[in-house]
Amino acid sequence: MKLSRFILSHMDEILGEWESFARSLSIPGILLPVAELQDHARQMLQAIAVDMETIESDQQKKEKSIAEVSRISGEESAAATHGSLRQISGFTMPQVTAEFRAMRASVLRLWMDKSTRASKANTEEILRFNEAIDQALQQSAIRFSDQSNRTRDTFLAILGHDLRSPLATMTMAGAFLVRPTIDQANTVQIGARVARSAATMTTMVNDLLEYARSQLGGAIPIRPVLADIVDICRTALEDASAAHPDCVFQLETDGESIGDYDSARLAQVFSNLLNNAAQYKGEKHPVTISASGNADATIVQVKNYGPEIPRALLAAIFDPLVQLSVATDQKGPASTSLGLGLFIAREITRSHGGTIDVESSTESGTIFTVRLPRAAIHGIAK
Repeated sequence: MKLSRFILSHMDEILGEWESFARSLSIPGILLPVAELQDHARQMLQAIAVDMETIESDQQKKEKSIAEVSRISGEESAAATHGSLRQISGFTMPQVTAEFRAMRASVLRLWMDKSTRASKANTEEILRFNEAIDQALQQSAIRFSDQSNRTRDTFLAILGHDLRSPLATMTMAGAFLVRPTIDQANTVQIGARVARSAATMTTMVNDLLEYARSQLGGAIPIRPVLADIVDICRTALEDASAAHPDCVFQLETDGESIGDYDSARLAQVFSNLLNNAAQYKGEKHPVTISASGNADATIVQVKNYGPEIPRALLAAIFDPLVQLSVATDQKGPASTSLGLGLFIAREITRSHGGTIDVESSTESGTIFTVRLPRAAIHGIAK
C-alpha cells in the first residue's frame, strides 16, 4: 500500500500514538483534553497525504526544497495553526519539534510493519513523506516563534501602559503636595490615591518577580510555619481593598484555620484572586472570599458574579500572559493586566502541595477554589 494511502486509512491508529506522545510532553499537573492533544494532527496528516499524491516535476521538486522561509511562513496551514496553539498552551519549541519527530517515526514504523518488501517506489514515498513532514515542522516552528514574539511584545506594551497610570497619579500627587496652599482634607485624599497606586504597582512587581523566579528556578520556594488562614485572608482582603476601593469585599470563615502556611506567599495568592475577581465583578454582588477547614485540609474560595468565562478559556486561564477580555459595560477598574496573577497563584499553591481550580457559570458566578493541606509538605507537625 502506498504510504499516502496508508496514512489516510490508518489515521486513528496514528493519531492514538500522537496523542500518547503529546500527553507525555504536556505540562505536569495539567490534564489536557484529547482534542487539544491531537490539535490539528488529522488535518496535518491529510495535507501531507495530499501533498504526497501531487505530481511534481523535477523543477517543482527543486524549487520546493529551496523555498524561502518567508514564503513558507506566509502559508496558512494546519501545521502553522498547530504551532501557534502549542505556544499558547505552554509547550516549548523542543517539545513541538519532538512531536513531529514522533509523528515521522510512528508513521514509518507502522507502515513498514505492513509493507512486504522494499522497492524504489517505497523509497520515493519515504522521501516525499520526509519532505512534507519537514515543511510542516518548519511552518509550525515559524508560527510558534511568531506567537512567542507577539506575546512578548504585548506583555511589554501592557507593562508600560499599566505602570504609566499609577505613576502618573503619584506624579500629580507630588505636584499637589508641594503647593503651599494645600489643606489637610486634600492631603488625605491625595494620600489615599498614592496608596492605591502603590498597591497596584506592588502587585505588578511581585508578579513579575515571581514569574521570573519560576522561569529560572522551577517551583516557588516557601517557608511554612504555623499560621491562621483567616489572618492571611484578611491581609489579602486589605491589599485588594486598597487597590479597589469601590469594590465590596466579604470574608466568610468556618472550621479549622490553623496550619503550616507561608503567610506572605498565600496572601499573594488570595490577593491576586481577589484583584482578578474585582476586575471582572458584576455590579449587584460583592466579591467574597471564604475559608473553611477540617483536620486535613483548608479550602479557600474567591467568588464573583461577573461574566461567565468561556469553557475554552478555562483550560488556559492559569497559563502565564493569558488575559481575559473585560466587558465594555463593567465598571471595575483594571488591576494588573499582565496575565501573571493567576499563574503565580497556581505556582505558589503547588509549592504548598495544594491545588487550584476554577469553575464559571452565569448562575453560580466564577469561583476559584484553593485546596491546601494543613500539614506542610516537608513534614512539619500540624
